[in-house]
Amino acid sequence: MPRILTIEDDAVTATEIVAELQSHGFEVDWVSNGREGLVSAVSGNYDLITLDRMLPELDGLAIVTTLRAIGVATPILMISALSDVDERVRGLRAGGDDYLAKPFATDEMAARVEVLLRRKSPVRATETTLHVADLELDLISHQATRADQPLNLLPTEYKLLEFMMRNPGQILSRMMIFEEVWGYHFDPGTNLIDVHIGRLRKKVDPSGMTPLIRTMRGSGYVIAEPL
Repeated sequence: MPRILTIEDDAVTATEIVAELQSHGFEVDWVSNGREGLVSAVSGNYDLITLDRMLPELDGLAIVTTLRAIGVATPILMISALSDVDERVRGLRAGGDDYLAKPFATDEMAARVEVLLRRKSPVRATETTLHVADLELDLISHQATRADQPLNLLPTEYKLLEFMMRNPGQILSRMMIFEEVWGYHFDPGTNLIDVHIGRLRKKVDPSGMTPLIRTMRGSGYVIAEPL
Protein backbone atom coordinates (compact mmCIF):
# COMPACT_ATOMS: atom_id res chain seq x y z
CA MET A 1 0.00 0.00 0.00
CA PRO A 2 1.54 3.38 -1.01
CA ARG A 3 2.36 5.66 1.92
CA ILE A 4 1.69 9.38 1.57
CA LEU A 5 2.76 12.27 3.78
CA THR A 6 0.44 15.30 3.82
CA ILE A 7 2.05 18.50 5.11
CA GLU A 8 -0.81 20.98 5.59
CA ASP A 9 -1.51 23.47 8.39
CA ASP A 10 -5.22 23.98 7.68
CA ALA A 11 -7.09 21.22 9.52
CA VAL A 12 -10.15 21.31 7.25
CA THR A 13 -8.09 21.00 4.08
CA ALA A 14 -5.91 18.30 5.62
CA THR A 15 -8.95 16.29 6.69
CA GLU A 16 -10.34 16.44 3.13
CA ILE A 17 -7.02 15.37 1.61
CA VAL A 18 -6.53 12.49 4.03
CA ALA A 19 -10.10 11.22 3.64
CA GLU A 20 -9.95 11.30 -0.16
CA LEU A 21 -6.59 9.54 -0.37
CA GLN A 22 -7.61 6.91 2.17
CA SER A 23 -10.72 6.20 0.10
CA HIS A 24 -8.36 5.32 -2.76
CA GLY A 25 -6.52 2.81 -0.63
CA PHE A 26 -3.52 4.89 0.44
CA GLU A 27 -1.98 5.07 3.90
CA VAL A 28 -1.73 8.74 4.86
CA ASP A 29 0.12 10.57 7.64
CA TRP A 30 -0.63 14.23 8.38
CA VAL A 31 1.80 16.82 9.72
CA SER A 32 0.65 20.38 10.40
CA ASN A 33 3.87 22.42 10.40
CA GLY A 34 6.82 22.78 8.09
CA ARG A 35 9.67 21.86 10.40
CA GLU A 36 8.07 18.60 11.52
CA GLY A 37 7.04 17.95 7.94
CA LEU A 38 10.63 18.19 6.72
CA VAL A 39 11.79 15.73 9.38
CA SER A 40 9.03 13.28 8.44
CA ALA A 41 9.74 13.66 4.72
CA VAL A 42 13.42 12.86 5.20
CA SER A 43 12.99 9.92 7.57
CA GLY A 44 9.55 8.49 6.81
CA ASN A 45 10.17 6.47 3.62
CA TYR A 46 7.05 7.84 1.90
CA ASP A 47 6.01 7.14 -1.68
CA LEU A 48 4.64 10.67 -2.21
CA ILE A 49 4.25 13.98 -0.39
CA THR A 50 1.46 16.54 -0.69
CA LEU A 51 2.96 19.84 0.41
CA ASP A 52 1.25 23.11 1.25
CA ARG A 53 3.14 26.17 0.05
CA MET A 54 2.55 28.36 3.11
CA LEU A 55 3.31 26.66 6.42
CA PRO A 56 4.26 27.71 9.95
CA GLU A 57 7.92 27.34 11.03
CA LEU A 58 9.19 26.42 7.55
CA ASP A 59 7.44 27.14 4.27
CA GLY A 60 6.81 24.64 1.51
CA LEU A 61 9.31 26.15 -0.91
CA ALA A 62 12.09 25.76 1.64
CA ILE A 63 11.03 22.17 2.29
CA VAL A 64 11.08 21.08 -1.33
CA THR A 65 14.38 22.90 -1.96
CA THR A 66 15.97 21.19 1.04
CA LEU A 67 14.67 17.75 0.11
CA ARG A 68 16.04 17.99 -3.42
CA ALA A 69 19.35 19.40 -2.18
CA ILE A 70 19.95 16.39 0.08
CA GLY A 71 18.91 13.89 -2.59
CA VAL A 72 15.36 12.99 -1.52
CA ALA A 73 13.56 12.19 -4.77
CA THR A 74 10.09 11.45 -3.36
CA PRO A 75 7.40 12.84 -5.73
CA ILE A 76 5.90 16.07 -4.39
CA LEU A 77 2.49 17.54 -5.19
CA MET A 78 2.56 21.17 -4.10
CA ILE A 79 -0.79 22.64 -3.03
CA SER A 80 -1.20 26.37 -2.54
CA ALA A 81 -3.51 29.36 -2.50
CA LEU A 82 -0.69 31.16 -4.35
CA SER A 83 -1.94 30.28 -7.81
CA ASP A 84 -0.38 32.85 -10.13
CA VAL A 85 2.00 31.64 -12.84
CA ASP A 86 5.17 32.94 -11.15
CA GLU A 87 4.43 31.03 -7.95
CA ARG A 88 3.68 27.82 -9.83
CA VAL A 89 6.93 28.17 -11.76
CA ARG A 90 8.88 28.78 -8.53
CA GLY A 91 7.41 25.68 -6.95
CA LEU A 92 8.13 23.46 -9.94
CA ARG A 93 11.66 24.81 -10.43
CA ALA A 94 12.41 24.27 -6.75
CA GLY A 95 11.73 20.57 -7.29
CA GLY A 96 7.97 20.06 -7.08
CA ASP A 97 6.59 17.48 -9.48
CA ASP A 98 3.13 19.04 -9.81
CA TYR A 99 1.30 22.12 -8.52
CA LEU A 100 -2.37 22.32 -7.55
CA ALA A 101 -4.04 25.64 -6.72
CA LYS A 102 -6.54 26.09 -3.88
CA PRO A 103 -9.47 25.71 -3.84
CA PHE A 104 -9.36 22.33 -5.56
CA ALA A 105 -11.57 19.32 -6.16
CA THR A 106 -10.43 16.41 -4.02
CA ASP A 107 -10.94 13.89 -6.82
CA GLU A 108 -8.61 15.92 -9.05
CA MET A 109 -6.05 15.98 -6.24
CA ALA A 110 -6.28 12.19 -5.91
CA ALA A 111 -5.94 11.74 -9.68
CA ARG A 112 -2.76 13.86 -9.68
CA VAL A 113 -1.37 11.77 -6.83
CA GLU A 114 -2.10 8.58 -8.76
CA VAL A 115 -0.38 9.93 -11.88
CA LEU A 116 2.74 10.87 -9.90
CA LEU A 117 2.85 7.43 -8.28
CA ARG A 118 2.62 5.76 -11.69
CA ARG A 119 5.50 7.89 -12.97
CA LYS A 120 7.57 6.91 -9.93
CA SER A 121 7.09 3.16 -10.38
CA PRO A 122 7.20 2.25 -14.05
CA VAL A 123 7.78 -1.35 -15.01
CA ARG A 124 11.52 -1.81 -15.53
CA ALA A 125 12.60 -1.80 -19.15
CA THR A 126 14.09 -5.29 -18.74
CA GLU A 127 10.91 -6.70 -17.24
CA THR A 128 8.93 -8.66 -19.80
CA THR A 129 6.32 -10.38 -17.65
CA LEU A 130 3.91 -9.28 -14.92
CA HIS A 131 2.73 -11.61 -12.15
CA VAL A 132 -0.11 -11.59 -9.64
CA ALA A 133 -0.37 -14.93 -7.84
CA ASP A 134 -0.62 -17.57 -10.59
CA LEU A 135 -1.69 -15.00 -13.19
CA GLU A 136 1.03 -14.10 -15.70
CA LEU A 137 1.07 -11.53 -18.49
CA ASP A 138 3.79 -11.65 -21.14
CA LEU A 139 4.42 -8.09 -22.33
CA ILE A 140 6.16 -9.25 -25.50
CA SER A 141 3.79 -11.90 -26.79
CA HIS A 142 0.71 -10.23 -25.21
CA GLN A 143 -0.28 -13.64 -23.88
CA ALA A 144 -1.93 -14.06 -20.49
CA THR A 145 -2.09 -17.30 -18.52
CA ARG A 146 -3.71 -18.34 -15.24
CA ALA A 147 -2.33 -21.47 -13.61
CA ASP A 148 -0.45 -22.07 -16.89
CA GLN A 149 -3.71 -22.06 -18.86
CA PRO A 150 -3.85 -19.49 -21.70
CA LEU A 151 -6.49 -16.76 -21.54
CA ASN A 152 -8.05 -15.62 -24.80
CA LEU A 153 -8.17 -11.85 -24.32
CA LEU A 154 -9.55 -9.26 -26.69
CA PRO A 155 -7.29 -6.19 -27.25
CA THR A 156 -9.17 -3.95 -24.81
CA GLU A 157 -9.27 -6.70 -22.21
CA TYR A 158 -5.51 -7.06 -22.55
CA LYS A 159 -4.96 -3.31 -22.05
CA LEU A 160 -7.23 -3.36 -19.02
CA LEU A 161 -5.49 -6.35 -17.48
CA GLU A 162 -2.04 -4.90 -18.18
CA PHE A 163 -2.97 -1.62 -16.46
CA MET A 164 -4.29 -3.47 -13.42
CA MET A 165 -1.28 -5.77 -13.20
CA ARG A 166 1.13 -2.84 -13.43
CA ASN A 167 -0.55 -1.52 -10.29
CA PRO A 168 -1.17 -4.62 -8.14
CA GLY A 169 -2.82 -3.98 -4.80
CA GLN A 170 -3.73 -0.40 -5.72
CA ILE A 171 -7.37 0.65 -5.97
CA LEU A 172 -7.90 1.94 -9.51
CA SER A 173 -10.76 4.39 -9.83
CA ARG A 174 -13.11 4.21 -12.79
CA MET A 175 -11.74 7.57 -13.95
CA MET A 176 -8.17 6.22 -13.92
CA ILE A 177 -9.18 3.11 -15.85
CA PHE A 178 -11.17 5.06 -18.41
CA GLU A 179 -8.39 7.53 -19.15
CA GLU A 180 -5.64 4.90 -19.22
CA VAL A 181 -7.39 2.22 -21.28
CA TRP A 182 -9.68 4.27 -23.52
CA GLY A 183 -7.67 7.49 -23.57
CA TYR A 184 -10.41 10.03 -23.01
CA HIS A 185 -12.16 11.57 -20.05
CA PHE A 186 -14.47 9.50 -17.94
CA ASP A 187 -18.19 9.63 -18.66
CA PRO A 188 -19.99 8.75 -15.42
CA GLY A 189 -23.09 7.79 -17.37
CA THR A 190 -21.52 4.85 -19.20
CA ASN A 191 -21.25 1.24 -18.01
CA LEU A 192 -18.37 0.49 -20.40
CA ILE A 193 -15.91 -0.24 -17.60
CA ASP A 194 -18.33 -2.52 -15.75
CA VAL A 195 -18.97 -4.52 -18.92
CA HIS A 196 -15.26 -5.02 -19.64
CA ILE A 197 -14.41 -5.82 -16.02
CA GLY A 198 -17.19 -8.41 -16.06
CA ARG A 199 -15.84 -10.03 -19.22
CA LEU A 200 -12.27 -9.97 -17.91
CA ARG A 201 -13.35 -11.54 -14.63
CA LYS A 202 -14.92 -14.49 -16.43
CA LYS A 203 -11.55 -15.22 -18.04
CA VAL A 204 -9.17 -14.39 -15.17
CA ASP A 205 -11.34 -15.69 -12.33
CA PRO A 206 -13.26 -18.69 -13.70
CA SER A 207 -15.42 -20.80 -11.43
CA GLY A 208 -13.38 -22.83 -8.97
CA MET A 209 -10.40 -20.45 -8.86
CA THR A 210 -9.64 -17.91 -6.15
CA PRO A 211 -10.71 -14.45 -7.43
CA LEU A 212 -7.92 -11.95 -8.04
CA ILE A 213 -10.03 -9.03 -9.32
CA ARG A 214 -12.08 -7.33 -6.63
CA THR A 215 -14.61 -4.53 -6.63
CA MET A 216 -13.99 -1.85 -4.01
CA ARG A 217 -17.47 -0.44 -3.65
CA GLY A 218 -17.57 3.29 -4.26
CA SER A 219 -13.82 3.43 -5.09
CA GLY A 220 -12.99 1.24 -8.08
CA TYR A 221 -11.26 -2.07 -8.74
CA VAL A 222 -8.10 -3.81 -7.59
CA ILE A 223 -6.15 -6.87 -8.64
CA ALA A 224 -4.18 -8.51 -5.87
CA GLU A 225 -2.93 -11.72 -4.34
CA PRO A 226 -5.68 -13.80 -2.66
CA LEU A 227 -6.60 -12.68 0.86
